[in-house]
Amino acid sequence: MNDGRALLIVRWIHTLIYIVMVASIGVLLYAGISGYSGLWLWISLGLLAFETGVFIGNGMKCPLTALAVRYGAEKGFAFDTLLPEGFTRYTFRVFGTLMIAGLILLVLRWTGALG
Repeated sequence: MNDGRALLIVRWIHTLIYIVMVASIGVLLYAGISGYSGLWLWISLGLLAFETGVFIGNGMKCPLTALAVRYGAEKGFAFDTLLPEGFTRYTFRVFGTLMIAGLILLVLRWTGALG
């Protein structure tokens, strides 16, 4: 397989993971706001915990980014996914903040502080 094809595969996989993680954060926020506690919340929490562990274990960097560079991706904000820069430029700030907010809301709901 040539580098261009490998890079495309890495970008597709990274994009799909990105979308799943954003959806997981959405489920977390929904649960924190609404009190939902079904299967999708537990799946989302597991995925988010795994992703956080991968990030921390890799020095706060995504291992797929390094793989994309290895196969020829140019550096920037949208070089390792198929998403436009507007979606990826502030990923950590936006989605990290939303994940923490969702977790706080969920804990407040579970402890009865939100009723």
